[in-house]
Order: sequence, then structure tokens, then C-alpha cells
Amino acid sequence: MTDTPRGMLGAGLETSRIGLGCMGMSQSYGTPDDVESVATIERALELGVTFFDTADVYGPFINEELVGGALRARRADVILATKFGLEPASGTMRINGRPDYVRQCCDASLKRLGTDYIDLYYQHRVDPTVPVEETWGAMKELVDAGKVRWLGISEASVEEVRAAHAVHPIAAAQYEYSLFSRDIEREHLPVFRELGIGTVAYSPVGRGFLSGEITSPDDFAPNDFRRTHPRFTGENFQRNLDVVRAVQELAAQHNVSAAQLAIAWVIAQGPDVVPIPGTKRRSYLEENVAAASVELSADDLAALEAVAPIDVAAGDRYAAGSPTRPSWA
Repeated sequence: MTDTPRGMLGAGLETSRIGLGCMGMSQSYGTPDDVESVATIERALELGVTFFDTADVYGPFINEELVGGALRARRADVILATKFGLEPASGTMRINGRPDYVRQCCDASLKRLGTDYIDLYYQHRVDPTVPVEETWGAMKELVDAGKVRWLGISEASVEEVRAAHAVHPIAAAQYEYSLFSRDIEREHLPVFRELGIGTVAYSPVGRGFLSGEITSPDDFAPNDFRRTHPRFTGENFQRNLDVVRAVQELAAQHNVSAAQLAIAWVIAQGPDVVPIPGTKRRSYLEENVAAASVELSADDLAALEAVAPIDVAAGDRYAAGSPTRPSWA
């Protein structure tokens, strides 16, 4: 991977072409395994991955400790990203964008990560009760103080992106983006490119669905959140499974896995789009990283467009009433 093209986000932020999403190491996708998770992070470094993504709410808190500890010896070699804005201590995980909370969260994350600076600090969700300009004023102060190098935003509306960017340049906008989730192509991507903002694509394998390894809702562990996710339940499951099988057929023509084809499609959207597939296992990590070497022709992209056009996925990205459901989606 060290010989592959780099990902170029905004404001001069350069990353490895594929990053590693670390949330699933601590929550949501079955039982955590810290030993294997640390080994996965170490293997990612060996493969040339330099972009690692976490958040204070993952765990909550324990994912930052895990990731920070695993990266400590190589801190200067990596881009370490974390987020604030979802307040787990509230019990209902409410969104909090108050300036004093921003400062508090940054200091707490620095301590858990075991570092004196955060490379990329995201507002995880925009607080509808606090003007985004006020939140970003506090974030800019963190940059000025040397605690943060670049700023990012996640799942904000186009209007909120513009308002935040006017306070301080946004280096990266993190949104769900995959063959199953192409909503941002309508308004967001054009605005990101107009403003010089890079896109960090989370869940590029459709929360695992596009891997082709999920064939029944019974495949999930009892504590896996996908058991109640709209795209993995009821009639939606079978409709989406039909799309996955079509992607698998195309992947077989290239002698790659469906997950690799899905990630390669995201990479093909431009050097300013960097996928961060999540995994807690070395075997899946190696498969994901290899996707950077999959080259897709115009005909390949057209074939994928035919089987996975925009809005092909059945079911919403987030359940109704979810505190993390974006207001614009």
C-alpha cells in the first residue's frame, strides 16, 4: 500500500488512500476483542495505513484509549482523528455543541488518546440548539492553541457546512458513502469540491452488507445493532440482498471480493474521497487494504451504476428517532 496513491483531503491534509475505522473494535458489531483489535491496528501500520478514526462516544470513551495506546509508539507517523458532539453521559446521547463542551471534550480526548495534539477533530453531529458558528469558534480556538491540527464535520447539512467553513476551513467531511448510500452525491459532494473539502467515507461496505457474507438476519450476534437496523430487517433485507448478489457477480469477474469491489468503487470517486472501512480483524483489514489496488474501468463503473444506482438500498440509513440520525437525511 505504501506505493499506492495518497488520499488528498482539504487544507493540505494528506492521508493513506484507505483509513481504518475503529468504532467496531469497542461497540455495535458483536463482542469486542482488544487483543485482536490492537493486532489489527499494528498490521494496518505495517501495510501503510496512516489514517485512524475514533470518537469519544465509541465505547463510550474506551475506543479512544484502545486506539491511542496502540498508536503511541508511532504517533508522529499517523493521522489520528477523533470526534466530539454526542454526549454519552446524558443517558440519551444528546447532541451537544456548546463551546464550553467542545473545550472539555478536546482535553478529555487528548488525555484518553495519550497525546498532546489531535490531527483531525470532527464535530460528530451539529447541535440544532447552538449556532454552528459558535461551535466552530471554539474549535478554531483549539487549532490556535495547538491542540488540533485540522477540523472536520460529520453528517451536517450543506448550509451548516458552509457556515462552519466560513469560520475555519473544513479539511474533511465524514459521511456514510457507499454503493448503498449515495445521498451526498446530490448536493454535498459538489459543495465539498467547491470549497476544497475532502470526503471521508464511513461504512463503505454498507455496514458489512456489501461484503456478501451476511445472508440472514440470524447471522448477527445478539448484541449487534444491525439486528434492528432498517436495512437489515423485514422485506428490506431481501431486497438489499438481491443487490449484494449482483455486486458479487461483478466482483467475481475481477477475481476480487464484493467488499473489495465496493471499496474500490468509493476510491474511484476521486482522490479527495477516502474510505475508512471498519474492522477489528486482521484478515478483513488485509482484504480491505488490497482494494486500493483494484482498478475499475469506465465500463466497470457503468456496470456498478446499473446494479446499484442512487437510492437502490431499501430502508433508511438510520432508524426513526435515532439520536445520531442526520437532520438532512
